[in-house]
Amino acid sequence: MIEIKGLVKTFKDGESEIQVLKGIDFKAKTGEFIAVMGRSGAGKSTLLYQMGLLDEPTAGEVIIDNKNTSSLTIEEKTFFRLSKLGYVFQDYALLPEMTALENVALPLLMKGVSEKEAYEKASNSLIIVGLGKRLNNLPSKLSGGEQQRVSIARAIAHEPKILFADEPTANLDNESSRVIMEIFKELHKKGQTIIMVTHEVEYSKIAERIIHLDDGRIVQ
Repeated sequence: MIEIKGLVKTFKDGESEIQVLKGIDFKAKTGEFIAVMGRSGAGKSTLLYQMGLLDEPTAGEVIIDNKNTSSLTIEEKTFFRLSKLGYVFQDYALLPEMTALENVALPLLMKGVSEKEAYEKASNSLIIVGLGKRLNNLPSKLSGGEQQRVSIARAIAHEPKILFADEPTANLDNESSRVIMEIFKELHKKGQTIIMVTHEVEYSKIAERIIHLDDGRIVQ
């Protein structure tokens, strides 16, 4: 499902350059649940952003579902993300003026799905994450754990090939974190490919495979 070849990412800091990813090779099979771990600054989120086409690598290739994404235009990458990839961020990234249902439906509408179908899929997705009775709540009326569940519902509503999660439990209490991880486990059982960055050893253990990064390289 994913193949990374010689991935390098360099950031400029004034006149100097900082190489965050230093030639990463990596493969993920369809249906795999992989946790990415490492100390702060190791390059975990940077790697996730390259794999998820949210940023441009300095060098190397990102091949997703047999498609070399380096050949895609900006517009094609945008549609590719909307069609094939789902994202869960630690800060939820919900639009505050929209209800849970509207937040989940929005990417589907952007993709060109009809309004009727988009809201049906959004509703079903929210039911899957246990928020069937909170469809019309604004984010401000939801707890942190509930907001993260809305974020997951939005990420899976279009049945993505890959679900990327960047520290999905970082801002949550233990009980909310447990609920989120149970949702991930259920999604994985249904065949969802998941790549999750986490610093929690406990939650990394539910993954099939753990990738350890250190100083921009995979070390284990």
